[in-house]
Amino acid sequence: MNAAAKKQNSDKAASPMMGGLGLEDMGDLSALLAGPEAVVQGGGPLALDMALIDEDPHQPRTQDNPGFSAQSLDELAASIQLRGVKTPISVRENPAAEGRYLINHGARRFRGAQRAGLSTIPGFIDNDYNEADQVVENLQRNELTAREIADFIGRELAKGVKKGDIAKAISKSPAFISQHVTLLDLPEPLAEAFNTGRVRDVTVVNELMTAYKKTPQDVAAWLGDANQEVTRGSVKLLREFLDAKSAPAPVAGAAPAAAANGRAEAPVAGQAGKPAAAADKLKKAVVHVRHNDRTARLMLERRPPAEGVAWLQYIDDGQELQASLKHVTLVALLEG
Repeated sequence: MNAAAKKQNSDKAASPMMGGLGLEDMGDLSALLAGPEAVVQGGGPLALDMALIDEDPHQPRTQDNPGFSAQSLDELAASIQLRGVKTPISVRENPAAEGRYLINHGARRFRGAQRAGLSTIPGFIDNDYNEADQVVENLQRNELTAREIADFIGRELAKGVKKGDIAKAISKSPAFISQHVTLLDLPEPLAEAFNTGRVRDVTVVNELMTAYKKTPQDVAAWLGDANQEVTRGSVKLLREFLDAKSAPAPVAGAAPAAAANGRAEAPVAGQAGKPAAAADKLKKAVVHVRHNDRTARLMLERRPPAEGVAWLQYIDDGQELQASLKHVTLVALLEG
């Protein structure tokens, strides 16, 4: 029995009122005053010695979020000084240092308690805890960046764990895993935009990656413009523009392939008497124009405010504006 527990038992024996109050069965409260080696019979938290606790160096959250800012921690410390730590932290035994503990979750509370000058903190010892559990914990709180998630997936893949098993372990879809795997091997222009925080949306990164595989120079030049906003909308317009740019131009006077081979198309069953769909008709027209030396899409679905004026949407950044048709040059007519 440690000194704190002996003191509590001594206090209990010295107080004649304890028996009358029915507190003689509350010996398990000594665990709250004892060290982390104590066993709490009632299942309550231990009073863990702060000096024996370390933050996990392999915690998947490697970048402090706003909740870990100096201001936020100072506010938490003030609350702890006033009210104490209300939610216990979770720790596990440190396999590399006997008698010490690693934090499973509760690092922010731990730092706040340090600032508040506490010597102990309420907590539970849970040795059945792994990195996947930490990922799930932080995912549910939206405290992991896309890079941190990707790095965790990369480490699991390096161990030979399959993507499907990783998805199951962190309760995410296989598509979620595949999207983050893309982040592990980005080409330089995309890696720079992602690593500097210019683009954080994993979907946007994957869309850019698809475009980069087709026309790397164009995408690199687009990202090279420091004023270019990178959003889902602007990347969608970029891809539309690049697809239109790479589409082969129709040859004037070219005949349909079947006619050129001297063969007539056989009628489709059930379509007798109905004319075949004209190959030269567009299902949906997309008009690209040039305005102020920038490529834009003519917004045919939006009613113009007056005759001779039209709504345009720039391809590079998605900006919408009204423009006089006198200052617009037709660039391409595409099928949407």
